[in-house]
Amino acid sequence: MTVEHKASTNYYREQYRPQFHFTPEENWMNDPNGMVYYNGEYHLFYQYHPNSNVWGPMHWGHAVSEDLVHWEHLPIALRPDENGMIFSGSAVVDWHDTSGFFGGESGLVAIFTHADEYPGTDKPRQRQSLAYSKDNGRTWKLYEGNPVLSEPRIIDFRDPKVFWHEDTGRWVMVIASGQTVSLYTSLNLKDWEFASEFGEGEGSHQGVWECPDLFQLPVDHSTDVKKWVMLVSLGDEPGLEEGSKTQYFVGEFDGKTFVNDNAHDKVLWVDRGWDNYAGVTWSDLPMASGRRVFMGWMSNWRYAIDTPTSVWRSAMTLPRELSLQTTESGVRLIQTPVPDIESIQEDGYLFEDVELKSGGNLFKGLKGNAVDLELDLDVSRANNVRLGLLKSEQEETVLEYDGKNSTLLFDRRRSGDASFHKSFAMTQSITLQAPKGRLKLRIFVDWSSVEVFGGDGEVVLTNLVFPSEESQGLELSTDGTVYVHKAKVSPLRSVWNRAAE
Repeated sequence: MTVEHKASTNYYREQYRPQFHFTPEENWMNDPNGMVYYNGEYHLFYQYHPNSNVWGPMHWGHAVSEDLVHWEHLPIALRPDENGMIFSGSAVVDWHDTSGFFGGESGLVAIFTHADEYPGTDKPRQRQSLAYSKDNGRTWKLYEGNPVLSEPRIIDFRDPKVFWHEDTGRWVMVIASGQTVSLYTSLNLKDWEFASEFGEGEGSHQGVWECPDLFQLPVDHSTDVKKWVMLVSLGDEPGLEEGSKTQYFVGEFDGKTFVNDNAHDKVLWVDRGWDNYAGVTWSDLPMASGRRVFMGWMSNWRYAIDTPTSVWRSAMTLPRELSLQTTESGVRLIQTPVPDIESIQEDGYLFEDVELKSGGNLFKGLKGNAVDLELDLDVSRANNVRLGLLKSEQEETVLEYDGKNSTLLFDRRRSGDASFHKSFAMTQSITLQAPKGRLKLRIFVDWSSVEVFGGDGEVVLTNLVFPSEESQGLELSTDGTVYVHKAKVSPLRSVWNRAAE
């Protein structure tokens, strides 16, 4: 697969440019859209402004991948028209041509929000529309009957996620409707019937609800026990201390109504970091794979337009496989990086069965700003364990584990450039258990981001950082004694190297 690009010796080598995360070639990007798998390709569409490095009239940018790691940029898929800008939405494979768009064959249908204003006013209007592709997503035709769904009583009526519900033989749409999610059903993707509403008194309402998703997962890898998971993102509002973020619910769904299993006041967060928003999952993955793959926008509305990048702005998180696991607190979401990422690992450094004592640095002399770190540590004799990333004399991103209190601290106050917004230079402490003193962490560092998977993936933090180029040092130290079952440092190749050759 060849990556199309502009002739440049510095292609994808700009300051802060991620090397194995998806970024647009240039200009502004936010929410992932229309993620669908078809004919051997993972499609990623995304909110895109092709004329500026900040948010503006939204289009759908487009890229495809065969492995979720290497991406091919394609031309813009959807552009604003007489019905408005192209806001977020989803895409599905219409396998049985229920829409009538494909002459009895299968094809791709995008369901998205058209955003404009009510005629003669400045009042926002958001309506749902369709586009379809007969050539594997390379070109798209807008449906002549757009829009297909309107709700004038709701201002924030957007981000439709659509899927086929086998048990009822209908398409289901989950759509953000202010401070709730509304569910609709359809036989043909064109005519929609209201089914139910979810959200009043459920979860967090500190921001407007956005970008919902709804899907089924097995519990504890069982073939018999399954639950439904609903994702809902919260836009940045003053009540959200850490800005925009995404919550999830676990429950039951009968084709029309979703019922939350957890207490109404219980809030479950997809990611405990600052920079994972509007994430949804790929549609139409092969049933045999059993995969449910998630990707989010790696930024935060609190400071997204201010981050100190040029040429492009914003990246996506690593793709993650989702599963459900029974815990003492109930059934919870587990996230693990897709194994495909290991295809770009280079020979690194492996430490096994060694003791690390106070004053030592297991990673002394090691450097890297695009690395995969795997840690399996016995911390039962340590007061704390400290992991320094992207280090220099002036800068450092710190992860510190306090075994006594079972807390993991993330500190980016000295991580690099934090001057662009007052909310950026922050610390965060979250609970992470280390059963029987065993601490497991998987950390991905990619020039301007750190993604932390704690334990088996039950705790995840995704955070941006903007270090200087010389800040590449690594440190693993402790106050006390740590037995290192395994510590592996694997450099990761740029997925864009072929473009520069």
